[in-house]
Amino acid sequence: MADHFTLRLVDSYMLAPTVRHLIFERADGQPLSFVPGQFLQVHFQYDDGTATKRSYSVGTVGDGSSPAQRIEIAVSYVDGGAATKLLGGLENGQTIEASGPYGRFCLQDADLHPRYLLLATGTGVTPYRAMLPLFEKLLAKGGREVVLLYGARNETELLYGEEFEAFAQRVPGFTFHGCLSREPRAVPRPSDRNGHVQSVLAELAPSAERDIAYLCGNPNMVDAAFAALKDFGLPVPQIRREKYVSSR
Repeated sequence: MADHFTLRLVDSYMLAPTVRHLIFERADGQPLSFVPGQFLQVHFQYDDGTATKRSYSVGTVGDGSSPAQRIEIAVSYVDGGAATKLLGGLENGQTIEASGPYGRFCLQDADLHPRYLLLATGTGVTPYRAMLPLFEKLLAKGGREVVLLYGARNETELLYGEEFEAFAQRVPGFTFHGCLSREPRAVPRPSDRNGHVQSVLAELAPSAERDIAYLCGNPNMVDAAFAALKDFGLPVPQIRREKYVSSR
């Protein structure tokens, strides 16, 4: 059940030129129970006093078995955006109002497919970061693969890219591909791919017998990848979607 609470900023850093990683704790000292893949809503007011809210996936790395003391989110800056004004200028010790967790973009115990295809753009990769311990447990059982295709314009926009690459090197069965659509790395890596994530799908030859897919990020990518996966024969129940829309 969703709860309402006050969050206090304890730390932050820039993930990319226009994306900030923020780390909060609840002001009441209570931990947050959430399932990796769920999101919070931040509540605030426009300058005219009108109430509004924005949704952010919980990026805290955990397996959901115990509540999290620290609550992490990634925030994209939108020029002139009200949420950017609130969260972009937030300083350590300052508070915001939030509620949650919400959402069902989570791993399902009933999923028995041999391979998980994870597609993301921008801050849409945040829920997959939270899921890493779950993937490690899943892969330790054997007989499974997890492939993450993460799309960005250039290497500076691959949020948490080094974390995912380190995880892929450490955990057998997990593969990470940074899909760069505009500018390759100065020093390309073997795991890099050129182009948009949906165009890299053909290399993986998705199939209904083998795959379940998770799509998170820009609506254009989600729609294009959804259509491509259906063309490969995946039924709709094997394609999970979460669209991230930038709001002013």
